[in-house]
Amino acid sequence: MSETLLFTPLTIRGVTLRNRIVVPPMHQYSAVKGFPTDWHLMNAGKFAAGGAGLVIVESTKVERRGCGTVGDLGIWHDDFVEPLKRLAKFIKQQNAVPGIQLGHSGRKARANRPWEGDGPLARTPEIEDWDAWTPVAPSAIAHSEKWPVPRALERQEVKDLVQAWGHAARRARDAGFDVLELHGAHGYLVHEFLSERSNQRTDEYGGSESNRTRFIMEIAEAVRASWPDDKPLFVRLSVEDNAGFGPEQSVRLAKILKTGGVDLIDCSSGGITDVAPILGKEIKYGYQVPLSEYVRRHADIMTMAVGLIIHGDQAEQILKDRHADLIAIGREILNNPNWPMDAALKLGVEGPFRHVPPQFGYWLGTRAKRGFGTRPSTWQAGLQAGS
Repeated sequence: MSETLLFTPLTIRGVTLRNRIVVPPMHQYSAVKGFPTDWHLMNAGKFAAGGAGLVIVESTKVERRGCGTVGDLGIWHDDFVEPLKRLAKFIKQQNAVPGIQLGHSGRKARANRPWEGDGPLARTPEIEDWDAWTPVAPSAIAHSEKWPVPRALERQEVKDLVQAWGHAARRARDAGFDVLELHGAHGYLVHEFLSERSNQRTDEYGGSESNRTRFIMEIAEAVRASWPDDKPLFVRLSVEDNAGFGPEQSVRLAKILKTGGVDLIDCSSGGITDVAPILGKEIKYGYQVPLSEYVRRHADIMTMAVGLIIHGDQAEQILKDRHADLIAIGREILNNPNWPMDAALKLGVEGPFRHVPPQFGYWLGTRAKRGFGTRPSTWQAGLQAGS
């Protein structure tokens, strides 16, 4: 048996994750008028059944005009609670913790789906509320030359949006989710308030760094008022955006967020411009891990590492080096939904097939015990630790 941090339970507030493997929020663009479909149940369910400790449902929008494109999930009305409850319940049935991310696309709203081409969405008769679906932002500044100029939010609208996040947190609670993440990264609305490049307001939400962080701080306060004290609250930040908001600013913000009831920073990068701040240098495994390590060390807060983390031993080393407390496996788990089971096998964890439901864990364990002549089962490696 091999002792591993990756498969050691972690308790945050009153919620215990069975391991440190997290499925991060990944857009599916498959909702119908904001409502989840069977695709969402299948997508989240396969990751939970695959052995992940925490499955975070994709960025779910706190208001209609916050939708990035066609097919975004919504939580701006109480009608969304029951359909979302189905997702949370099924994730729990697989012994995983259900999480959900709350977001707003801001000036990057009303865009094409990624596989339909990058850029603004074209107006069609099928989108009945086109005029109401107007991109908004802290200031009337376009994301780039190919994007339309958004409408600057009025001060009262900013206040109303803070409350929209609070109401969304209540609905997430009622739907049965146990972890909540606020999306403050990737050039979307919250990040737009943080960045001097996109925020040129002259009221209390613009100008100084403390003013530009006011929006996320008020959101966190409103969310905590509706989110149970025994449930964790995460915030995703672009710790480096190459546009003036970098690691030092992120650390200062993380320290303040911690005092406001935030438990963990999900460390990503980029999005405020079309230039990727880190990928432009060198694409390598774990390229964003240093951001997680920096925030964790300097802000004294738990962090989650994400970005080209491919192998179980790589994830284990990140934890051992204390560069993160949780490991988010995104595109790699899309490639292999049973990534946690595969990692458990390769790391020599006792009873690797017990990390998944018996409907397939039992049969895979039985299969791994068999010999296949000189060409053993692909699941046989590491079996000495038990099935």
